[in-house]
Amino acid sequence: MSEKTAILGYGTEGQAMQKYLDGAATVLDEKDDPNAFADLSAYEIVYRSPGVPLAKIDHPNISSVTKFFFEKCPCPIIGITGTKGKGTTSTLIYEMLKAAGRDVYLGGNIGEPPVNFLGQLNPESIVILELSSFQLEDLTQSPHIAVVLNVTSEHLDVHPNTEAYREAKQPIVKFQSESDHAFISDDYEGSRAFAPLGAGQKHLFHAHDGSAPLPVPREQIGLRGDHNLENITPAVLVARHLEIPEDTIAKVLTEFKGLPNRLEPTGEINGVQYFNDSFSTTPETSIAAARAFTEPLYLIAGGSEKNSDFTEWGQVMSNLPHLKKVLLIGLTAPKLGALLPPEKVEMAETLEAAIEYTKQNAQPGDVVVMSPACASFDQFKNYKARGQRFRDLTF
Repeated sequence: MSEKTAILGYGTEGQAMQKYLDGAATVLDEKDDPNAFADLSAYEIVYRSPGVPLAKIDHPNISSVTKFFFEKCPCPIIGITGTKGKGTTSTLIYEMLKAAGRDVYLGGNIGEPPVNFLGQLNPESIVILELSSFQLEDLTQSPHIAVVLNVTSEHLDVHPNTEAYREAKQPIVKFQSESDHAFISDDYEGSRAFAPLGAGQKHLFHAHDGSAPLPVPREQIGLRGDHNLENITPAVLVARHLEIPEDTIAKVLTEFKGLPNRLEPTGEINGVQYFNDSFSTTPETSIAAARAFTEPLYLIAGGSEKNSDFTEWGQVMSNLPHLKKVLLIGLTAPKLGALLPPEKVEMAETLEAAIEYTKQNAQPGDVVVMSPACASFDQFKNYKARGQRFRDLTF
């Protein structure tokens, strides 16, 4: 690499790439200069971070940190994408392979940038990558094993429409060869559209019909909520495809309780249980969270605007018999409140006010879940900061 190399964006991946190249690249970031990407003609190649939209870059030789890793990786890659659940699915597969003694690495949209461990890989290694639309959109290689979860709609603040968002994810299967495999959810129209793409062998699955018989009874599985079957099922299928023993798969399923900010139990106050689902930034995931419980429920929702359609969310929440109250915070609170019966709504404005309301009103045996259905940027740096604040308030 020469100084005629540029890294666009200096987030986690940009920093990792700069370190991998031993500083032999120029870093350009719009946080430092709003016009940082305006003239890239001095550079022979530019490496885009996933936070930098492809449409923003005018250069004949655009690569990305993820694309670079695919080109250099000496071992099989398992790639997982979907609107939601990809982090949980990726981690489940990783834990199953690790428990079986495989030389396995986890990275991508979850955990560390894969260039950080590129030098440790050998042909016997296996890499698991959680892949977002931004990481996939300019790939010209597909992973050896692809997992396509629930592709609905997301990031419409960046992608012009749902079709463009789905198209950005297509490289996960588009360049597969006949010796590759793709596990595709048959529960979503947006996911089924991936089945005709590429030459890989396709394995369609349904998450809720028992098509992947689980090695342990459902009630023994650590992940709460039937929506998690959409993550458990493909993880089990991939593990079996890689000949992981059934008892190893079963052990991981019973012991794995989930990721931080995904229906994470954070504490119990006066007999009321609190769950942090800050990663829920779409209406669909908030619906799944509310349905994961049968106990009397207080739901905390609202945040910054992502132009999501909340129609179904409003209908579901209006008719959930165990939902006692929806505590609304953030910029989207008025929009969400207009979709609910007045008696189910409490305008709390801030997370602190919402938690205080539950401490005053919730009864022993009730459950409080923060599952916002919205992004966090109106009141917090990101969903992790929102989740940490919830932990601090409910621990």
